[in-house]
Amino acid sequence: MTSPYASGKYSIAQCDRCGQRFKLKQLKVEVIKTKLYQLKVCEECWDPDQPQLQLGMYPVNDPQAVYQPRPDTTYVAGGLNGLQLSPGSQGTPTGGSRDIQWGWYPIGGAGGFDAVLTPNYLVGTTSVGTVTVTVS
Repeated sequence: MTSPYASGKYSIAQCDRCGQRFKLKQLKVEVIKTKLYQLKVCEECWDPDQPQLQLGMYPVNDPQAVYQPRPDTTYVAGGLNGLQLSPGSQGTPTGGSRDIQWGWYPIGGAGGFDAVLTPNYLVGTTSVGTVTVTVS
């Protein structure tokens, strides 16, 4: 059975966005939010369907709470191993889940006034090597 339409092999059409002339078969149909629109655009004007526009179209189960949680037994309330240290003293972190080393400028940030609360175990190390450049 034959098609009721001509093949359009030599047909010229106009891009609905930029107005340039192209072969009809070079133009693409625009799709927005999974819907076909009667816009035919050239390759440069064509935008693929944006996935972010489809948010909320499909159900998503993304639970945030944990079922029957347990308390953190490695939590240490304050100081090092629960002890309050004097400024400048050394020690090691307890290894609990909430033992976090943080710092501002300079590295570590623990000054004399806050060394008890934030002992400084952040140590910046660096080394300088040699570079040989050969140009031929």
